[in-house]
Amino acid sequence: MNQGKAKLTVFFEEPFWAGLYERQWGGKYEVCRIIFGAEPKDQEVYQYFLDHWRTLRFSPSIEGASRDERRKNPKRMQRQAHRATQSTGIGTKAQQALKLLQEQGRLERRARSRHRREAEEQRQFELRQEKRKEKHRGH
Repeated sequence: MNQGKAKLTVFFEEPFWAGLYERQWGGKYEVCRIIFGAEPKDQEVYQYFLDHWRTLRFSPSIEGASRDERRKNPKRMQRQAHRATQSTGIGTKAQQALKLLQEQGRLERRARSRHRREAEEQRQFELRQEKRKEKHRGH
């Protein structure tokens, strides 16, 4: 039976509030970064997910550690929950996934700009050729 996990961490990242949505399903780990702006209330976060669920851009999948978890001691779970709420940083796996997403976006931007530049150069070349033909034809 496949089990999935999802975790949303909302934190203040100068100058905006951001959210880090991590999900793990079938041994795959993906992460999405969301910028909220002002500090969001619980209802606003929930409404955001309802409205924008299909438009969330997740990082490419990374192989996640899928281990079978046994029931933990309640006191240990409480300590872990306390540590999770106290920490303001992002887990290293999430950082790697976000970095991969950023790199992918950078490569896409490069390809788009190269394509635009080549199209513009081709257009300029065709204009020059047309101008040469006009001059060559005579009036």
